[in-house]
Amino acid sequence: MPPNLAAFFVYREDAMIHQYKLNGYNIVLDVCSGSVHVVDEVAYDLIGLYENVTREEAVTQAAVRHPEIRREEIEECYDDITALKDTGKLFAPDTFADMAGELKARTSGVIKALCLHIAHTCNLNCSYCFASQGKYHGDRALMTFEVGKQALDFLIAHSGSRRNLEVDFFGGEPLMGFDVVKKLVAYARSVEKQAGKNFRFTLTTNGMLIDQEVIDFCNREMSNVVLSLDGRKDIHDRFRVDYAGNGSFERIVPKFQELVRQRGGKDYYMRGTFTHANPDFVKDIRTMLDLGFTELSMEPVVTAAGDPSGLTDEDLPVILQQYEELAELQLERYREGRPFTFYHYMIDLTGGPCIYKRISGCGSGTEYMAVTPWGDLYPCHQFVGEEKFKLGDIWHGVTNRDVQQEFASCNVYARPDCKDCWARLYCSGGCAANAYHATGSVRGVYEYGCKLFRKRMECAIMVQIAEKLGAAL
Repeated sequence: MPPNLAAFFVYREDAMIHQYKLNGYNIVLDVCSGSVHVVDEVAYDLIGLYENVTREEAVTQAAVRHPEIRREEIEECYDDITALKDTGKLFAPDTFADMAGELKARTSGVIKALCLHIAHTCNLNCSYCFASQGKYHGDRALMTFEVGKQALDFLIAHSGSRRNLEVDFFGGEPLMGFDVVKKLVAYARSVEKQAGKNFRFTLTTNGMLIDQEVIDFCNREMSNVVLSLDGRKDIHDRFRVDYAGNGSFERIVPKFQELVRQRGGKDYYMRGTFTHANPDFVKDIRTMLDLGFTELSMEPVVTAAGDPSGLTDEDLPVILQQYEELAELQLERYREGRPFTFYHYMIDLTGGPCIYKRISGCGSGTEYMAVTPWGDLYPCHQFVGEEKFKLGDIWHGVTNRDVQQEFASCNVYARPDCKDCWARLYCSGGCAANAYHATGSVRGVYEYGCKLFRKRMECAIMVQIAEKLGAAL
């Protein structure tokens, strides 16, 4: 292999290649082998021609495009590509279809994580809220300790041999039931050793009720804390208002800053949502950085059709350009010694999830479930309130086996629209909730979201390449 044809070899994937140019890099992803190749212009062109024309024709076309390169060198490059194909690192075949569903079949009945809806109510009135201001299109309620305790017992009882269990405290606003959260954590700690388990807790909050007691508790007991901030003050205060219509930015930012300062490097995420009002969301990322936050996420809003905050086709080019600008910003800060993490650009080019997980998807409705304040079980928090998706409850377990089987059968190969997508084993088929709300089927495809995801993956791979090559230099 000539020195201008570098490669990073990763995990096994599916049959096709994806070529793109970004930030000065010519990138070739072999989806099946998971190999990521950074190549020169000649190799880039030859790879694009390789499966469509003969060797002679490919070399001739490349020679016309690159008259400054000797034909012998082009022929050598072509032969190197052939060698990569022969070793399974380019144009590798799809060998994974028969594995679809195996992981979920093996782990059937085993639950590893619960999302506890501590509060079906909220002290903010965000108009774009998918949960209808926290009440999930139903009654407002707070989870009692008794319901939460039963949920934890249910998780332990159905976790099989899994040692590490995940519990998310969610809402609405879970700090409206803070006393219950504290009691549930104490209960879990009191039983986990005897049960042979280890609980990891996460809490998601809008920040309004944070005080020193909350900070101390979260920094002691929460493995992760998710903090809701939409970025610029005018953008944040446009939607994230209290019931009097007042913005929350000035009230929550100092609390978030203090929590993170005292957290001492433990995990947290500043989570924002971008809407039709701010498709230029990199400005909001910059605001978060200026405020001192370095663990960041900005999620595209998903709304009902006709919602004025929903993203439009006109927003799409802006958003795609923003992802590229964000990648450049991340590299700029990396070079300056001021790195930050962007959730959607976290990708491991040398490890990553096993192929079974990459085929199977997120595990909603099978290994992960949401629990309402009344103890009802749903596939995940985004299905709560959709009565037909109710799985059962924490006392009787899963009784709606048909719905659970529907989710168990969700995988990359169950979605025909994913068949020719180069990114399908990075998204694992995508979000079932987004698919359902966009198409009416959990096996559908939310195409708008797919376009955003593909761009995020292109940027994430480029960032990893740049950092690795920079480190090598």
